[in-house]
Amino acid sequence: MADNGGVLEMTREEFEELVGEALDRIPPELTRLMDNVAVFVEDEPPAEDPELLGLYEGTPLTDRGEWYAGVLPDRITIYRGPTLRMCESREDVVAETEITVVHEVAHHFGIDDERLHALGYG
Repeated sequence: MADNGGVLEMTREEFEELVGEALDRIPPELTRLMDNVAVFVEDEPPAEDPELLGLYEGTPLTDRGEWYAGVLPDRITIYRGPTLRMCESREDVVAETEITVVHEVAHHFGIDDERLHALGYG
């Protein structure tokens, strides 16, 4: 990782490791409950939301009913570019990545932004 004119540089592989480590720190009693969800790392978010750090797409566990079968996995995407641009150190990247991963996993469990902000996961 290097500092390039005020913007941190971290390889995709290094960032993917941080995302994996953040997922590993989620308590096992929660990860066992995660169902039909895949986590991805992308370099940049959609152009219409360039500051987006993470995105959950899917059907939260709380909204799944008997109809829920044979569907594509939920998708959690963590974006490397905006995270590196907003952070000043590797420690900042580690902390922000963990917050973002927890935030998106919480959406999988049906926890909304308002509750996440109240819990300190803005």
